[in-house]
Amino acid sequence: MADHTPYQKKIIDRYYRNFDAIAFQRLSELASDLYLAEGKQKDRLWKRVEEALRKLEFPESRVVHLMEKREPQLLVGILKELDGKS
Repeated sequence: MADHTPYQKKIIDRYYRNFDAIAFQRLSELASDLYLAEGKQKDRLWKRVEEALRKLEFPESRVVHLMEKREPQLLVGILKELDGKS
């Protein structure tokens, strides 16, 4: 791993300290985009949702259920649940 300047180390540290908030924001944006998307774009967005939930270590069974149903309302429910944990 390359050596980082003190400034870069602070940026990296802040990113990982705020990772949950960043991921939550990204999921919120994806949920909004899903309501407007059509066709292949919708499939790509669902793939990004799945990846984001796995990075947040969301229970695998719930991720699988969401991906089977692919209903934006379920994602909104998950977001409300995650927001309650913050």
